[in-house]
Amino acid sequence: MLDATTRSGGTATVSPRTAATELAVATAAGPVAPTGFAARVTRVLLSPWSRLSLLVALLASAATAVVLFQPQQLLTNGWPPQLGGAAAALAYAVAYGLCTVAFVPRPLLNLAAGALFGSQLGLASALAGTVLGAGIAFCLGRVLGQEALRPLLRGKWLKAADGQLSRHGFRSMLAARLFPGVPFAAANYCAAVSRMGLLPFLLATALGSIPNTAAYVVAGARASTPTSPAFLIALACIALPGLAGAVVAWRKRHRLRGR
Repeated sequence: MLDATTRSGGTATVSPRTAATELAVATAAGPVAPTGFAARVTRVLLSPWSRLSLLVALLASAATAVVLFQPQQLLTNGWPPQLGGAAAALAYAVAYGLCTVAFVPRPLLNLAAGALFGSQLGLASALAGTVLGAGIAFCLGRVLGQEALRPLLRGKWLKAADGQLSRHGFRSMLAARLFPGVPFAAANYCAAVSRMGLLPFLLATALGSIPNTAAYVVAGARASTPTSPAFLIALACIALPGLAGAVVAWRKRHRLRGR
């Protein structure tokens, strides 16, 4: 059996087995983390609060662009005439999704979808845009805002909402989409900050958005005949859920005051 080292002419020579062991230990330790100014700048830029600041800047820029350029006017009044049929509906769905991320009101976009494409194609385009916009907002909130905002969920109501979305994400989001009093953007970012999965979020958004979206699309498609039964039914489907939501909110508030 050879020793770990042998001496030849007064020089210590490391055996192959020892050298291989040292190399394996060095490899397992991993690369040395970079230090210095560049490393500090990288850590700051990738920190949770830096990413949250980027999200706020993106949303503020999008909202400002909507105010200045009013893309909803292009969607409703200046739709390119060379686009028609399914291609136009697909393009509108993409534009719809981007506009919802920029806080363009969905009722306006739904009415425009019905006016441009009719009830059936307009509903398909509006629903696709709704899911696309919700998915973009969810991913932005999850990547840029979740890590910074989750430690701030300390209040009783915030913890309860987060727990509900995290444990019962699909049915909670389905109820939020069906309930007319919950803002679309607020539901998107609340779900993103919670531990809810993306797939249940998108599925609940698609299913829960059908009634309200369909009512607005039909109203937009039949706006030229305001006395038609379809238009009147659509208006009722828009007004009644809103009234029911207001009554429920008032009763909840009254009960809380009674306590």
